[in-house]
Amino acid sequence: MSVVIPFKALRPHKQFASAVASYPYDVLSVEEAREIVRDSPLNFLHVEKSEIDLPSGARADDELEYEIAKRNLGKMINDGVLFQDKKLCFYVYKQKSGSHEQHGIVAGISLAEYESGAIKKHELTKADKELDRTRHVMALNAQTGPVFVTYRANRVIDRTVKNLVKRDPEYDFVTDDGISHTVWVVDDDGDIAALISAFAKVNALYIADGHHRAAAAAAVRRIKRESNPGGADASYDYVMAVLFPHNQLKIMSYNRAVRDLNGSDESAFLSRVSGQFFVSANFQEKLPARSHEIGMYLKGRWYKLKVKEESYDPDDPIRSLDVSILQDKLLRPILGIENPRTDERIEYIGGIRGVQELERLVDSGNFAVSFSLYPTIMSQLMAVADAGKIMPPKSTWFEPKLRSGIFVRLLKS
Repeated sequence: MSVVIPFKALRPHKQFASAVASYPYDVLSVEEAREIVRDSPLNFLHVEKSEIDLPSGARADDELEYEIAKRNLGKMINDGVLFQDKKLCFYVYKQKSGSHEQHGIVAGISLAEYESGAIKKHELTKADKELDRTRHVMALNAQTGPVFVTYRANRVIDRTVKNLVKRDPEYDFVTDDGISHTVWVVDDDGDIAALISAFAKVNALYIADGHHRAAAAAAVRRIKRESNPGGADASYDYVMAVLFPHNQLKIMSYNRAVRDLNGSDESAFLSRVSGQFFVSANFQEKLPARSHEIGMYLKGRWYKLKVKEESYDPDDPIRSLDVSILQDKLLRPILGIENPRTDERIEYIGGIRGVQELERLVDSGNFAVSFSLYPTIMSQLMAVADAGKIMPPKSTWFEPKLRSGIFVRLLKS
């Protein structure tokens, strides 16, 4: 059983939707975000990534950062850019990138189910990032960006959504990256009841992206419960999410680059790699066409690494992942990357940036070698989550990314 609830979204008036919608806070550097908002005063990054508005000399973890976020959100409300729905609603959020489309339901999902493990996760969170989002939610008393959630496709939900999107949308705009965003407001009591009933029959929800947002929401729930034991406010018992059927989602690879060869020269490094993989030169495709093949860019040349069957356990949902095999057979034993979560010698590059970025990093001289990977697939993600295990860091890159600012979920004071 999966509990979903409608909520009264704080959202932009139609004429402001495209100007407000922003990238998630965690896919941009501060410099990239500042460039985006240079001529965009309504961009929601002013709320989601408010360190871009810190005065010179202020620290990014200063309390002022969260005060600025609260001030910026309040200004958008006071200026009439954002308004709150008067009725509890669900929302259908469609994204289209090229020929790819995905339809999600925007709703609140249960943090009690998250903490019990009924809502499944596949990543660990970092304490500093979790604390940042916790402070952000506490300061604004609002969840400003949704958690990206998936579930095994359900015919009843699919049929309901298909009927809902026949109506006129509330928003329909295209962002600078060519992705279209279309939103329908679901305010009919019968439609709301149908969705609640259909999701009640969904066995499990899976967090695809936004683990830090979910963890922060759970932390806020604990804080508020401790400060108000026995209180009747249930708003903090849920976190805002967009729920997509698993068969509509697109996962891209999360590639790697390493700054040095751990003291080896090129010849010695290749020799050690050849002991772990079948290595072939002149890999013109640059991107693997199937699982258990890895691209490697070294000294201006591409190589294909083919995984040896005896080097992994096919029945282990973690060890059989390409990201695990690369870590276990090359990054750790050959390049000395013991902890890929904390080692500053490794960089992670989302597949959306393409192999050109892998080549650029190595050709710049700042990195010695880079690796292109075949994307993790949804069945692998779900198998890991169902087993109660955790994927290696940066195993999945979902595209397109959810935009922030289209929906905000306010908590009661």
